[in-house]
Amino acid sequence: MSEEATLDDFTETAGEAESGEESEQELFGLGKIPIDWSIESLADIAEIIPGNSPPSSTYNEKGEGLPFFQGNSEFGHFHPVADTWCSEPRKEAAKNDVLMSIRAPVGDLNIADRNCCIGRGLAALRPKSLNGLYLFYNLAERKPWLSRLATGSTFKSVTKSDLQLLDIPVPSLQEQRKIATVIHNVDRAIQKTENIESQIRQTKKGIVQDVLERGLGASETSDTGTKLGSIPTHWEVTTIENIVADEENAFTDGARYSLSSAEIHDEGEARAILLQEVGEGEFNDEDPKFATEEKYEEITHRAIYPGEVVVAKMAEPVARACIVPEKYDKYLLGCADVVRVQTNEEFDERFLMYCMNSHKVWRQAVAHLRGTGRSRINLENIAELKLPKPPLKEQVEIADTLEKFDQRVENEQDYRDRLQRLKQSLMQDLLSGTVRTTDTNIEVPDEIAQHG
Repeated sequence: MSEEATLDDFTETAGEAESGEESEQELFGLGKIPIDWSIESLADIAEIIPGNSPPSSTYNEKGEGLPFFQGNSEFGHFHPVADTWCSEPRKEAAKNDVLMSIRAPVGDLNIADRNCCIGRGLAALRPKSLNGLYLFYNLAERKPWLSRLATGSTFKSVTKSDLQLLDIPVPSLQEQRKIATVIHNVDRAIQKTENIESQIRQTKKGIVQDVLERGLGASETSDTGTKLGSIPTHWEVTTIENIVADEENAFTDGARYSLSSAEIHDEGEARAILLQEVGEGEFNDEDPKFATEEKYEEITHRAIYPGEVVVAKMAEPVARACIVPEKYDKYLLGCADVVRVQTNEEFDERFLMYCMNSHKVWRQAVAHLRGTGRSRINLENIAELKLPKPPLKEQVEIADTLEKFDQRVENEQDYRDRLQRLKQSLMQDLLSGTVRTTDTNIEVPDEIAQHG
């Protein structure tokens, strides 16, 4: 199977593969596995190397010594990304070792693409007698079990002794390689999709900065004498308080009416908007929370409606904004740090969102941050933030242009989600032996074979 294999190719491979033989052995965390597979402890099939952090005096950012990885914060899709090096490493991982996070979050995985130094948050797993990518995906499938294995009241962690007792199902080396090939091809497609999404986002950021300074055409510009910098000469400078609708609570936050934890539910009639759900142009609906109809009626003056803009008062980047989606009929400000902005007829909501998510506005907002620890900007300072104001027709044209990039990002996200679901399904079927690859014509590429 080549790297360029399509989704249909992957599903056909799974569909045509031989079903698993009647199982006569069961493995905790995976269920039943084929009788011709062996069950081996991780200690027998891989060298387990817990990390050990060297003195901070040996750290540097100049590339001297080995790349130093302390935990999963440096993990990429497959390989970790170095920003620190160590001149006197205490524990080293070799190229192609599986790197596992052994402190919360336990079980995150990467593969070393070069020799490196590892700190206490990681362990290196060096396969002795099996394919390293097969081990990588097997451990990924069992991450929930590894998380439950973790102990500790403050920082959950697993020890070398815990890992040594972990049982691994082991088919023949050829079957390991075929399993790894199928899953890895999907994984590569996921990575490619994520890269495309990232490129679209970066392109859009540059275009946002450009159109907020020059407009869509070759407009003559002039310096505003404010932190907005230069804008087209036919644009105006305004503030948020001047573009708000002339209606009660058109510009407000959830202060004094924040929902308590007891008033936030997994189901309900009114969608509660919380701080973590306000992204940069994206509304996060992965873990929706709700208020009851009674609570909604009680604080209906904190209601918010689809199509309106919500702004975050804290967490980086401060003053980021998104538009409330059409998904639910009723919304409610759920916390003090989310602001509702209902614009007047002279300002397009989407154009406001793109302005709020630009450096022209962020650098103003940062100057107003107050408080120690979790700094925030208050409602009065948000009202004073300066905005560029093109004619309404031009606002709509700019928003339409930028919205096309958002749609492309959404398309890539949808495709990535499909691939993720396919990958999860393949992992469940192939790593348990429910679907076999023994009689399939799967070509194992060198990049898989080099892992054992």
